Amino acid sequence: MKPFDEMLVTDDTVRDPYARFYQWFKEQDVAALGEKAGEAEAFFRRTGITFNVYGEEEAAERLIPFDLVPRIMAKAEWDRLAEGIEQRVIALNAFLDDLYHDQEIIKAGKVPERLIAGNEAFLEEMRGLRPPGGVYTHIIGTDIVRVGENEFYVLEDNARTPSGVSYMIENRETMMQMFPELFSQNRVRPVETYPHHLRRSLANVAPPACEGTPTIAVLTPGIYNSAYFEHAFLADQMGVELIEGSDVAEIDGRIQMRTTEGYKPIDVIYRRVDDAFLDPKVFNPDSMLGIPGIMDVYRNGGITIANAPGTGIADDKAIYSYMPEIVEFYTGKPAILENVPTWRCAEDDSLKYVLEHLGELVVKEVHGSGGYGMLVGPTATKDEQELFAAKLKKNPANYIAQPTLALSTVPILVDGGLAPRHVDLRPFVLVSDKVRIIPGGLTRVALKEGSLVVNSSQGGGTKDTWVLRD
Repeated sequence: MKPFDEMLVTDDTVRDPYARFYQWFKEQDVAALGEKAGEAEAFFRRTGITFNVYGEEEAAERLIPFDLVPRIMAKAEWDRLAEGIEQRVIALNAFLDDLYHDQEIIKAGKVPERLIAGNEAFLEEMRGLRPPGGVYTHIIGTDIVRVGENEFYVLEDNARTPSGVSYMIENRETMMQMFPELFSQNRVRPVETYPHHLRRSLANVAPPACEGTPTIAVLTPGIYNSAYFEHAFLADQMGVELIEGSDVAEIDGRIQMRTTEGYKPIDVIYRRVDDAFLDPKVFNPDSMLGIPGIMDVYRNGGITIANAPGTGIADDKAIYSYMPEIVEFYTGKPAILENVPTWRCAEDDSLKYVLEHLGELVVKEVHGSGGYGMLVGPTATKDEQELFAAKLKKNPANYIAQPTLALSTVPILVDGGLAPRHVDLRPFVLVSDKVRIIPGGLTRVALKEGSLVVNSSQGGGTKDTWVLRD
């Protein structure tokens, strides 16, 4: 079946959201647009918008390819998506609160206890601890795929430390600089206000110990982290300090950072350090990235950690398969956004089906991310399938499988014009006193013809995402 084309109904009929853009494009010189693409790359290189690729000795620092053709969504399309995302985020936060307290959803038999007990992402240290404001997931990136006119599916929930928002903002800035006329012709909702909303959202969940205006900091593992550019970018855009674990200490029951005037307490830390490395006194004792004693300060109301430790359990792909039940359990209504159908390989019948249909399915590790540790059956060789089958048999609970969806396509600029490529979408959500969803998000695009893998670490690129006001 031909994938859903988000721009074209037929070869000469354009969908309404793209009408003004398509008319503009027909009036352009394609060669000149190609030069503009080169200018965009030079801009990203000057700005330092790179990511690191682990496991490669050479050229480990890369630019993420940027395509000039925007992805455009109508207001009605976005409004439906946003309603479903908000419902899901509210349910995720309620789920985390329940898991670390009464576990009513397990008692009700909606989620099996075996998925929680012994799960490395579930932190016993968070039991009975309710974060300031009752918020666990302050920043969420919900990965969405589209397969039809009104058919959207949630691919996964990123509730730990979702990345990519800096690319969303820089993509928009680049487009506005290069094609200002497009923004005068199309009423596009802004995404560049994200840092302002992020700072305000973090300030709204200040801990009980906070006095006056909250002091906020971004905690980074350092310059060798794959998303370091983003950490520095967000700290700069918010006007807050970028810190490493060695810059701060526990003093008088607070986490305090060195300044020219002595130590100053931090109220809210937006951490981009994984749970295992956050506090060497509690988790990995060899960690040089975290802050010794931060968990004690957190328990005693001396600091807010965003996102809260232990939110990774909501990213577990086996837990994901229960999200329709989770949403209905906590909201009392059916999920607006559907999950992708999922086989849990821990279940014997599902494992049998997956092994018999490996060539048709996408198989993922339950804790995997970034496109690693997965098998895309239709593009895998027989040898790759056999190797993966052995992994499945050895540790079936570590995997889930999903059908290969016909992801929607959006045009990219190629020599001679436009060509369709598969895309997904990561909208960014902020949670504090209310849920704020940035109108658009990061569109990731599979630049290779026919490819379904959009991850930047696997050769994908990005696009500016437009949500129209009307």
